[in-house]
Amino acid sequence: MQNVVIVESPAKAKTINKYLGNAYQVLASFGHIRDLPAKDGSVRPDDDFAMDWEVDRDSAKRLSDIAKAVKDADKLILATDPDREGEAISWHVLEVLQQKKALKDVAVERVTFNEITKAAILKAMTQPRQIDRELVEAYLARRALDYLVGFTLSPVLWRKLPGARSAGRVQSVALRLICDRELEIETFKSQEYWTILVDLLNPAKAPFAARLVELDGDKLDKFSLGNAGAAETARQRIAAAAFAVGAVESKPARRFPPPPFTTSTLQQEAARKLGFSATRTMQVAQKLYEGIDVGGETVGLITYMRTDGVQIANEAIQGCRAVIGEDFGDRYVPNAPRIYKTKAKNAQEAHEAVRPTDLARRPAKVAKSLDADQRALYELIWKRTVASQMEAAVFERTTADISSTDKKIGLRATGSVQIFDGFLKLYQEGRDDAGEDEDANLLPPLAKGDQLTLVDVKPEQHFTEPLPRYSEASLVKKMEELGIGRPSTYASVLGVLRDRNYVHMERGRFIPEDKGRLVTAFLESFFSRYVEYDFTADLEERLDDISAGKVGWKEVLRAFWKDFIGAVDATKELRVTDILDKLNELLGPHIFPDLGDGRDPRACPTCADGRLSLKLGKFGAFIGCSNYPTCRYTRQIKDAGGNGEEPANDAPKVLGNDPESGLAVTLRSGRFGPYVQLGEDKKPKRAGLPKDIPVETVDLERALKLLSLPRTVGAHPETGKPITAAIGRYGPYVAHDGAFASLPSSDEVFTIGINRAVTVLAENKKGRTRKSEAIKELGAHPESGAAVKVMAGRFGPYVTDGKVNATLPKNLQPEAVTLDEAVALLAARAAKGPAKKPAKKPTKKSVPRKKSAGKAK
Repeated sequence: MQNVVIVESPAKAKTINKYLGNAYQVLASFGHIRDLPAKDGSVRPDDDFAMDWEVDRDSAKRLSDIAKAVKDADKLILATDPDREGEAISWHVLEVLQQKKALKDVAVERVTFNEITKAAILKAMTQPRQIDRELVEAYLARRALDYLVGFTLSPVLWRKLPGARSAGRVQSVALRLICDRELEIETFKSQEYWTILVDLLNPAKAPFAARLVELDGDKLDKFSLGNAGAAETARQRIAAAAFAVGAVESKPARRFPPPPFTTSTLQQEAARKLGFSATRTMQVAQKLYEGIDVGGETVGLITYMRTDGVQIANEAIQGCRAVIGEDFGDRYVPNAPRIYKTKAKNAQEAHEAVRPTDLARRPAKVAKSLDADQRALYELIWKRTVASQMEAAVFERTTADISSTDKKIGLRATGSVQIFDGFLKLYQEGRDDAGEDEDANLLPPLAKGDQLTLVDVKPEQHFTEPLPRYSEASLVKKMEELGIGRPSTYASVLGVLRDRNYVHMERGRFIPEDKGRLVTAFLESFFSRYVEYDFTADLEERLDDISAGKVGWKEVLRAFWKDFIGAVDATKELRVTDILDKLNELLGPHIFPDLGDGRDPRACPTCADGRLSLKLGKFGAFIGCSNYPTCRYTRQIKDAGGNGEEPANDAPKVLGNDPESGLAVTLRSGRFGPYVQLGEDKKPKRAGLPKDIPVETVDLERALKLLSLPRTVGAHPETGKPITAAIGRYGPYVAHDGAFASLPSSDEVFTIGINRAVTVLAENKKGRTRKSEAIKELGAHPESGAAVKVMAGRFGPYVTDGKVNATLPKNLQPEAVTLDEAVALLAARAAKGPAKKPAKKPTKKSVPRKKSAGKAK
């Protein structure tokens, strides 16, 4: 008889099974095995927050396998991850097995470990415990809250704000951060100011620079020189003066290394230095944690990556100190180990920081066993961990105060010299939006009383700038500072905002879409408490109090639900005009920006006395005139300050008339994007706009071309059959006798000639005989042993084991897919069975006629 061990993933199971030997059977649950059904009533506040759980089809099969194995076992060991989610998975597995009555005379133990190494696993098996009920209850409260907010608030959005997708407890607050920053940028009033830099020489003719800090005995602030005139006056006075050094102060300064990585700081630094999204960082870290084949041995290279802790185990500290002495010398080893303490006020559990499991396993040593992403992230974690135990960097900072002969003008020069590089020899932390560092300047030797030579006086004009938009790194940092959400969930929260099209990324920065700004404005107006930063952070603290056993989970839910459902009920009587008034007020600076010429930004440009306002259409919001339907002026929200030539979501824009039929040609926006339409019949001819044709470039000529498709290019020289060009669901293409070939741009559909079309079709026919290209090889399938690969397919990337193909979800980067994720996708696809072909409708010929009852044969 064996002991059955349950972990989350097959890769983890495979590694641990090698460590434990034949006396143990290690099985994977493939993550959570059940969840709340996505429908109303899964959490019932009126029934003391009773929760209904649903096991999906794939998990049901795995649970049956687990139950079968457990029935013949002496012991069930639940060895899922050491955090709240891991505790919840173990609890779910145990609950289902108890319901199946599969645990008769089977002892149940819970073990946790922070790293997947043989020593850590064997040690964990000697220290079993029971499931932590407080951690489970904290999970239940969090899951119930997220469900109640999502399934109660989202329908309100759908009814009151067409085009909105959903709202979430943490996602809505993260979205507000992005929208608030955008509003700050839009309303920011830039202010002019001037600084004056003075180039000087010391007595030895060595150059340096100083800045003006005092004039006529008054210390200058940032805006003391507010215009060119004031700057020029100051310049002339400086140019006419003689200067000497009044005082020189030099003092040593020490710069200490940053602590090892937490989940949050790892995501931030990977974004800054590697360009990784939070999702990509966690996917790669998961693989490094679960195990990599290094020299024929599968071993976890880093400790558990979901953590708030910055402390590391004593053996890891000693490992760091040994590596530092070997690689850099004893001078870089501090006298005493560095002990870090977690500063986060709502840190989850006392986990170790993210660190290598063996510090002697240097990045170069394992590089051949890792792919590019894994190498980069492992090296980042290794360097940060080792640097955290290195000696501080030492600088000498020097400040020289310089005065004019009459003491009416004061200058200051600052600089620093690095005396000892310390941890900077290995690692320097990245910074978000870093400005200039004056201390980076080097000063030549200066002494009190030195007479200086004036070389040049340079006034410089500046304008204040708003804070920059959030990057992934700076947004994660801000959320952690405010105590919003948990670092382990940041990747999924930011992914949801993008998937819902509430935000988009531009040059690595979050920019809110109009849809996202409308949702935020609506929630701020009618659910303000639930998108407040302090309220969300306080609720996180209450959830942490549950895990600490300080408060009951249902007590927290009752307190939340009482006020929340009251706020929801209060919106039932809201009229559209009430909503629009609030949205116009909050979004005014965005949708009606100052035109800069004194005109009223809300005055209708078409009619004399119309007033522009936000309107709600079937597919979302747009700007319209108060004199509708007399005045039909409309524009998109994004066209703020425009001339009204862009159509609103449900307001067609007339491009002109078709010269052949005389029917109106209009540009419209529908559920699936912009399109052009001919006439107003019940079934008018329509043509969608392909993605590579911008809406603003569509005029009557281009619209008529789109409506004329498909276009006959000519007859194929070999078959005599026609070749046509058109734009379909997957883009522009040419077709001939049932064969299709894609074209690189939509414009080529209207210009392609017969020779080019024949060539494209011929090349495509050759290409179809080639096998799909493998993007990445993931390894052997844990059950079948077949090679699992990520492939580049015609309609996008997919994973395959040679028998089953599964399309990659949009939120998964092909290069970052792990073996576990691929196996889960393949299992889900296999469970659905083979793709069913649509049944053919019977033709008249194939339908047998019934014979009349009154006729003889």
